[in-house]
Parts: sequence; C-alpha cells; structure tokens
Amino acid sequence: MTAPDADQALLDEAVAIARAAGELTLGWFDRTDLLVHTKDDGTPVTEADRAAERLVRERLAASHPDDAIVGEEEADVVGTTGRSWVVDPIDGTKAFTRGVPLYSTLLAVLDEHGPLVGVIDLPALGTTVYAGRGLGCFRDGRPVRVSDRTDPTEAVLSTSGYSWWPEPALLGVKRAGYQLRTWGDGYGYAMVACGGIEAMVDPEVSLWDIAAMPVIIGEAGGRVSTLEGTDPVLEPGRGTSFVATNGHVHDDIVSALGATGA
Repeated sequence: MTAPDADQALLDEAVAIARAAGELTLGWFDRTDLLVHTKDDGTPVTEADRAAERLVRERLAASHPDDAIVGEEEADVVGTTGRSWVVDPIDGTKAFTRGVPLYSTLLAVLDEHGPLVGVIDLPALGTTVYAGRGLGCFRDGRPVRVSDRTDPTEAVLSTSGYSWWPEPALLGVKRAGYQLRTWGDGYGYAMVACGGIEAMVDPEVSLWDIAAMPVIIGEAGGRVSTLEGTDPVLEPGRGTSFVATNGHVHDDIVSALGATGA
C-alpha cells in the first residue's frame, strides 16, 4: 500500500510553528548572561530550550489536542489519532551556548506509514528547510535537491562531532577519501538536502534529533539508513545511528564505515 501524501496545510502549519519557536530562541542567543544547566544525562539545557518547546506544545495542544507529542525537554503526551509530533527545540544546544549560529529547531510529524512532515528551522541564519511526504523538499519556498556528486574525493561528509565516533568507522571514511567536516546537527542534514554537502553521519542520535530527516532527505532525492545500512527505527526512547546522503555515495559510505570492523 502506497503511503498517502502529506497535507499541504499540515506542512505549512509545522513550518509556522517551528519558525515561531526558533524565533523565540533568538531572545537568548549569543547572550553573555545565558544560564546553562546540565541534565541528568549530562547534556546541556537552557531556558531557551524549555521556552521553545513549551511554545510548540501549547500550539499543538490547541490545534491537534488528540495527537501524540514527543519532545526532548518534557514528558511525552499520549495521543489517540495515530499521529505523533516530535520536537527538538534547539538541536545543537552546545553550539547555541557558544554563540555558533548553526543550531536549529526541529519539528516532525510521524503517522502510521512513517515520516510525514519534517522541518529544520535555522533561526540565526533566517532560513528553513522542510518537506512533506509526496510534496517535495523546499528551502524558504524554493525546491531543493541533493547533489549529484559520486566521487568520494569530491564529496563532503559532515557530522555533529568526531569525538564519539568508533575509531574504525572514522578511519574507514578517511581512507575512502571523503572530505571530513563538522557542520553538525540539523544544519548538516539541511546541507545534504540542499546539495551543499554529500553526507551527514551520526553514530548515535535520539528520535528528536532525526525524526524530521527521513522525509526531508527522501523528498530531496537522497537516502537515509543506519551505519549498517538498515532502515532507522523511529521510536520514542530508542536511539539509533543515522546516515543521510545524496544517494550516489550512500553504499560506498556505509561500506567504508564498516570496512575496518566498526
């Protein structure tokens, strides 16, 4: 059975909500008096994270009270419609706390068929990349596509950080000739969708980090998988590895990641 296309109005609403939440974060961005707290899992959180997620949840409670909501900063809301919203108010909080403008606000919608809508809002850059199943991928209203590069030596592979990569995987992509960068978090995935780079790889991510990415990358003409080349499982409380590429270099990258026993 073919999954139905997303509703354009739902995509437009998701974009509007993500942009509003992203704009809210700018009130705390690059401030010297920003307070950074450490959560139980050791990751940072700020008042901006919490305020942005609260905005998203309040808007969804008003417009879609029966939908489920999964977010990084608050408890899950159980729904009855079979549709779930997944929010990461600030993807790249470490970058945010250091005044790096590449952080993003992520919002996704999942239904019984899988990823339905995905939004990557980049507040400090004033741009948004988004997609709906069957509707295409766009950046601020302009259709975007992945790149057509096939040669690893001409391809850029980015990640949110190399310090937690398995060393064999890092050596594998390095020896394969890929240009390695750290344009990370949601920004890196947006770059893949828009054709700026060829691959984004994260060995370990949570649902809210990547729920928006399968539909965005897919509608832009690319591919996603785990490091092992399997389909990522998008479930609350379950982490995964994630590889997003222009499709042309996907199999080669997956092979390189596992070439030395990663």
